[in-house]
Amino acid sequence: MSTSHDLTVPGAGASAPSPGTARPRTESGAAPSTVWRRLRHRPSALAAALVLALLVALALAAPLLAVIEGQDANTYHDGLLDSARGGVPHGSFGGVSGEHWLGIEPGTGRDLFVRLLYGARISLLVAVGATLVQVTVGVAVGLAAGLGNRFVDTLLGQVTDVMVALPMLVLAIALTAVVPAGFPRPLLLIALIGVLNWGGTARIVRAQTLSLKQLDFVAAARLGGSGRWRVARRELLPSIAAPVVTYAAIQLPGNIVVEASLSFLGVGVKPPTPSWGQMLSGAQTWFLADPMYVLLPAGLLFVTVLAFTVLGDAVRTALDPREASRLRIGTRSTRKTRQGEAS
Repeated sequence: MSTSHDLTVPGAGASAPSPGTARPRTESGAAPSTVWRRLRHRPSALAAALVLALLVALALAAPLLAVIEGQDANTYHDGLLDSARGGVPHGSFGGVSGEHWLGIEPGTGRDLFVRLLYGARISLLVAVGATLVQVTVGVAVGLAAGLGNRFVDTLLGQVTDVMVALPMLVLAIALTAVVPAGFPRPLLLIALIGVLNWGGTARIVRAQTLSLKQLDFVAAARLGGSGRWRVARRELLPSIAAPVVTYAAIQLPGNIVVEASLSFLGVGVKPPTPSWGQMLSGAQTWFLADPMYVLLPAGLLFVTVLAFTVLGDAVRTALDPREASRLRIGTRSTRKTRQGEAS
């Protein structure tokens, strides 16, 4: 793999520990308790985590909340639509009432609150599933490149470069067109997004592997009789966990946007299964007549992506104390954090 594409990650330039020392607890040198303490001192990270926890709880409780409201995601309510206006809901704010807490869809009369909750399930399922696929494939390829000989490293490096250069959205649209219609769309999106977007993870893992395998704790494991893949499993994987988790946290909101984009273009989740992107696609013709039908899914999508982005950035900073020092050196918050870590 060409070194011009290698990514610099926290701890890659750290000096090797003296013989007999244990391997680092994380690649940044910070213990999990220290990382958690740093996160607690960032109000933005706590707010983002709270928003995401609430969203996940609502998505998991979607069937229960639908029963409490007395609605479901696919029942039409034609009597609540104004046929004289082309199917716009009666009442204010898109037909908000005691029976329909966030109103109904124009043209169909389906309950918007329940469909938003089930749409959150699809978005989170696809994003998390695709991220797991990206991490699994990327870690496997990166370890193989870093531990293999020069031929293996060059071959996997070229494959990784091709995968990074491919236009993922265009390829995903083309591939979804040839997959049988009966294939589960969420599973298809997970596979496509994950398989087409693991290149960044592979580059990070390869760079970390090349750096770590020169350290004493890896050499000691090899002298102790451990094979190459045992060393990878027992020594390298725990040490590369921090940068991989950080990169995955940054990738996850991007996967949410990709799923919404594919559904918006009509090649993602198919009706009647609800999806935020699919709802935005159908709302284009109703923006002036019923703004709530556009603003609600768009607002949820924006808040979710923003929360994941803020939390991912906070995790990256917490795992890299040098980054935290650059951002907050000399400030009162830095002094408080250092005092809290020392106590």
